[in-house]
Amino acid sequence: MFHAIPSQRPDTPLLDQIEQPSQLRQLSSGQLPQLAEELRAYLLYSVGQSGGHFGAGLGVIELTVALHYLLQTPEDHLVWDVGHQCYPHKILTGRREQLTRIRKAGGPSPFPKRDESEYDSFGVGHSSTSISAALGMALADRILGQCRKTVAVIGDGAMTAGMAFEALNHAAHTHANILVILNDNDMSISRNEGGLATYLAKNLKNQTAGDTTSALFEALDFHYSGPIDGHDFNQLLPALQAALERDGPQFLHILTRKGKGFAPAEADPVGYHSLTKIEPIKGRKQPKRPSFSNLFSEWICATAANDPRLSAITPAMREGSDLIAFSEQFSERYFDVAIAEQHALTLAAGMACTGAKPVVAIYSTFLQRAYDQLIHDASLQKLDLLLALDRAGLVGEDGATHAGCFDIAMLRCLPETVIMTPSDGTELQAMLSLGYKLPGLAAVRYPRGAAPDPVSAQDTPLTLGQAQVLHQGHGVALLNFGPLLHQAMHVAKQHNYTLVDMRFVKPLDQSCIKQLTEAHPLLVTIEDHAIAGGAGSAVSEYLHQAQLDSELLCLGIPDRWIAHASRPEQLAMCGLDSSGIAAAIELRLASVKTEHQ
Repeated sequence: MFHAIPSQRPDTPLLDQIEQPSQLRQLSSGQLPQLAEELRAYLLYSVGQSGGHFGAGLGVIELTVALHYLLQTPEDHLVWDVGHQCYPHKILTGRREQLTRIRKAGGPSPFPKRDESEYDSFGVGHSSTSISAALGMALADRILGQCRKTVAVIGDGAMTAGMAFEALNHAAHTHANILVILNDNDMSISRNEGGLATYLAKNLKNQTAGDTTSALFEALDFHYSGPIDGHDFNQLLPALQAALERDGPQFLHILTRKGKGFAPAEADPVGYHSLTKIEPIKGRKQPKRPSFSNLFSEWICATAANDPRLSAITPAMREGSDLIAFSEQFSERYFDVAIAEQHALTLAAGMACTGAKPVVAIYSTFLQRAYDQLIHDASLQKLDLLLALDRAGLVGEDGATHAGCFDIAMLRCLPETVIMTPSDGTELQAMLSLGYKLPGLAAVRYPRGAAPDPVSAQDTPLTLGQAQVLHQGHGVALLNFGPLLHQAMHVAKQHNYTLVDMRFVKPLDQSCIKQLTEAHPLLVTIEDHAIAGGAGSAVSEYLHQAQLDSELLCLGIPDRWIAHASRPEQLAMCGLDSSGIAAAIELRLASVKTEHQ
């Protein structure tokens, strides 16, 4: 049992011999416990150097070793769900020495990624996809006459999502040769919620899981085995071997402990879901600025105290969206629906039908999973609910799977929808209040991380659809939407450009834009969102509709996937730091000048 993160690389003589799983398969089964302990020690050390997902990987050390020992990877298919449990898999598949740079620019992705390694059978990041993907692989092998094993490892709450059961339902009548392993650790990022989690936990306490749990999955024509201790090779290896040798859909139920082998993580699996890079102490620590999520938490608790209609809904993101205080103070109005984004939106719609006022706290990237419900169940019926879109824009080290780059484009086409883009914490709370009071669907999108100070002492009262001029310049007008206002202000002051905090993507402040075109030959939109379909597109559409003669430069996330790196590095990659914004404007001005010569 480890009690601290090693600061020095541990001795791992057995692990050091393994660059590929084929070398792992040369070991005797009696050597596997030692390999597992070395792998656990190295994972602790490497994540201490890099930061990253932590507890889930510690819980699947033995399972990862056993799977690569028995499967012929990469020929056999091994599909990980959620993906943050894949660090041990990466260590065993040729990426050991790179792991100290995981989530960093140029380093490995924090999730399985097909173009990173042939051992990553399927790219992951969002949950509950493993059974569908693995079933597709197994069926394709059958069509193509290939004889390969196919394994899906699902856990960390992913079995709470409807998609997992859709895949189980389909697999039942295909008779495909697929093994589904339920890594049952009673956790997602938070504690698991819902009937399935309660059912499994109750059966285990009553020591009847082998009988009653089997009934659930055998009713779906899966051969059920387990539950077994997922940390005991004496149980794990024979159970896996038997399941891999049987034909048809197989379901193996293993019990693991999130954070296994690291005492603080076992005691606090929520707190140790991920780990911040361990930095040397340098003088007095500066007080931490509140994040946008912290300020959302303050707002929702204060509003709920004065309005009994308010309820909060989250799809398994109590900590991430900072609903901790709300869940404790207003437990009867707090609903964690588990990893079920579609259900979250329709649940909110149902609440709105009866006069409640639901606030759905959801990461922008996860809203993508509930788009039909957003359109059909909420927008079409003109129901009254507020979306608090956390992690909007580039999210840094989690990379492309978690970037919230598409929510403006998704929402902007929905009739009668209000979209707000706060640039600081004060605007965030004002916009949440406005959106809460408005009838119909309103969304406030805000980024990950600390909320900056306002860039200006000006404080125009927040009025629906009204922008705020922050700096009066000439020649070029910068139209900023959201959290890049500090970068935009730096450019505006350096070059004496006009700067406007647009605040609203929908409705646009059209009168402000019209006035800007009269005095500025070039308008520049700035947003932390995909250029295609974003706020700049909205301005372009208005200029065309109104037949206004002004050049437009749209700056945002370009039409490519942005690799994981720190958020400042990602902004620089996209030309959204101050120097990138200034350079793009100078280039366009030079082009315009050439055209008019």
